[in-house]
Amino acid sequence: MSSAAHEEKNEFLSSHFQNEEQETEACTLGMWLFLAQEVMFFGAMFCAYAVYRWMYFDAFVVGSQSLNYVLGGFNTVILLLSSFTAAMAVHSAQTGNNRKVANYLWLTLILGAVFLFIKWTFEWPPKMEYGAFPGAGFNPDAHHYPGLAAFADKGSLQIFFWLYFVMTGMHALHMVIGFGVILWLILLANRNHFGPRRYLKVEFFGLYWHFVDIVWVFLFPMYYLVT
Repeated sequence: MSSAAHEEKNEFLSSHFQNEEQETEACTLGMWLFLAQEVMFFGAMFCAYAVYRWMYFDAFVVGSQSLNYVLGGFNTVILLLSSFTAAMAVHSAQTGNNRKVANYLWLTLILGAVFLFIKWTFEWPPKMEYGAFPGAGFNPDAHHYPGLAAFADKGSLQIFFWLYFVMTGMHALHMVIGFGVILWLILLANRNHFGPRRYLKVEFFGLYWHFVDIVWVFLFPMYYLVT
């Protein structure tokens, strides 16, 4: 192999790897291990939800009826669209079209921001304002949440809302972290960083974003469609 070809090969290779195949395999393994621990992290909360839903099913039905399934459904569509734009960003990186990478990542960011805007503006604040936030001040307003106010076992209702705020809050935190990654990838795309031999960063972000979306696909029926 000529020295020129050797230099061209090493342009895409981190110094602590012997070849590009080894680097790809190591990075892919690391990413899947990271996603595995994320599954265990959320899995513990899903198990807690399953146990308490079995124990206090009536409270979970009443709590679910206080949530706006229309907004939840709209947000589900928004996240599914963001998964599509993330996938297109990966495809664009693989083909070396950095301009499209940046554009699709911006769309992903905007869609994610719309999701969080709805959550932070129309879903969480009213519950905090009208007494449906769990804690010492838990006292649902009878005018805004008549079903919650009339339910006798307020303790089991608080369990529902603790799980709701913790799980949707952790999901939102993962989205905010994803926003930071998106901005970094956009910066790299603007520098023409990605190409057929250098696209793993976008691909791994795509896996992370799809995982975050899948979590929501489970959260939506678990909380908004309890019957």
